[in-house]
Amino acid sequence: MSDATLQALPAQPRIPLAVKVVYSLFMLILVPTYLISYGPTNFLWFCDVALILTLIGIWTESPLLISTQAVAIVAPQMLWCADFVLFGVTGSSIAGLADYMFDPKITLFARGLSLFHGWLPFLLLYLVVRLGYDRRALKYQVALSWAVLIATYLLVPGPDGPAENVNKVLKPVEWAAAWPSVLWLGFLCAAYPVLIYIPSHFGFSWAQRRGWLPQAERPALTSQAV
Repeated sequence: MSDATLQALPAQPRIPLAVKVVYSLFMLILVPTYLISYGPTNFLWFCDVALILTLIGIWTESPLLISTQAVAIVAPQMLWCADFVLFGVTGSSIAGLADYMFDPKITLFARGLSLFHGWLPFLLLYLVVRLGYDRRALKYQVALSWAVLIATYLLVPGPDGPAENVNKVLKPVEWAAAWPSVLWLGFLCAAYPVLIYIPSHFGFSWAQRRGWLPQAERPALTSQAV
């Protein structure tokens, strides 16, 4: 059988249909709920961007899309998981990321939806193992993060809105209170890649060199029969 004939055969799905369906059903509940409760700017949060791009990535089985979101949120969401467990056990946390999950003023339904912060990083790790890590993820995620941060800066009305201080673009720390807002934006554009994306990229690349992650397959540009 020629190479052209082999390439014409349908590829075996690498992500089980059950994963795609269950994830899609979850998004069918979350998206309208968040849209009504928090408004469209809520979907500029990096974790919500990750939810949407992961949905596209699992249906298209795109290593690049999945890899960008693994670089973006696996590390910070692991910190969320640590905060969640620590607060549940001791009543205190490291960064306060998951404290709201124990706030009785927030409905159990809303907190149940927010549990995606706890399972999404593990799902992304599973997907990277299935699809492979695409080393182009770093540059694409940096570009995407800059676009999201600029859009957040321009569109989010203020920290008192239903979506709150999206991606922390409104200077949540006292030591930056005197900075011009655009300078804080520039700081975030540098901080996210330096503190999260670059270390995550090197971690995934190291795991790939160790043979723990497969190489991401890229579509062939041409095919030749022999």
